[in-house]
Amino acid sequence: MAELRNFDLNLLVAFKALMEEGSVSRAAERMCISQSAMSHVLQRLRQQLDDPVLVRTPKGMTPTQRALSLNGPICALLNDIERVIQPPEEFAPATSQKRFVIAASDYVEFTLLPPLIEKLGRQAPNVEILVKQLNGKIPESEINDADIDVAIGFDAVLDPPSYLEKEELFSEKIISVVRKGHPEFPDEEMSLDQFLSARHMLMSRRTSGTGLIDDWLEQRGLSRKISLIVPNFLAAPWIVARTDLVLSLPARIGECLARVAPLKIYQLPISLPEYKLTMVWHSAQKKEPAHAWFRRQIMDVCGEIVDCSATEAEGETTRL
Repeated sequence: MAELRNFDLNLLVAFKALMEEGSVSRAAERMCISQSAMSHVLQRLRQQLDDPVLVRTPKGMTPTQRALSLNGPICALLNDIERVIQPPEEFAPATSQKRFVIAASDYVEFTLLPPLIEKLGRQAPNVEILVKQLNGKIPESEINDADIDVAIGFDAVLDPPSYLEKEELFSEKIISVVRKGHPEFPDEEMSLDQFLSARHMLMSRRTSGTGLIDDWLEQRGLSRKISLIVPNFLAAPWIVARTDLVLSLPARIGECLARVAPLKIYQLPISLPEYKLTMVWHSAQKKEPAHAWFRRQIMDVCGEIVDCSATEAEGETTRL
């Protein structure tokens, strides 16, 4: 019995061409090889099938009974293989009911989700978005198991391993907000001494109750007094507006909160670097049409967020 591992499956393509053309020369032309090369292929077919396959008659080349019996199954097999190796169908967002899973921080939920869901509502009204809370580092195992499509957060916090794909979305700086009329901050600028002597509110899920600012201060032998730690932004503006606490947070969120509560914005009196908002996903998903489409929507929305921020900044400069 012939074993599959000893059979050259490429010969099946030549077999189909020979059977359909009934001529070595025409089959050679169809496969873009020379007639002598096709004759060599036919000889190999005969050896591996232990059958002449095609025999010469006064009417030309005629298939043997064994070749005729193999023709249907081989053609069906090749058709199946062609279907398997075809590129995946393009994603149809207008009709898709696919679920996309995002692991996201509060910052991403606040800044990115509203315009993203608005955009998806127009382009893909039947897709479902599931948001999982991102608490610190990248959820590596869930990304590897395809339980999460993308994770979005600040690169310094996510710390993704090098084997995962990632795309920088935009940069964000940290600012401070205090209530309007705060007695300790009468000026337009906040000094380092004022910052360090004030009582602070912190949003953090760290068990240590510290944040990126505290890491920066500790490296320089400094510290601040943290009086309140909360896990999210929900009550932040109303707490700051009714207390003397200082809240340091990403600028885009701080600017939004200052529009709904009586808060005053200050630039940080420390040289904290800007943080990179990053999208991370598994390389196995890189070419998958639905996944690629979803990542493009996220990147487009982030581009719009950056453009909006630039326009607002230009407006502020003009008013000044």
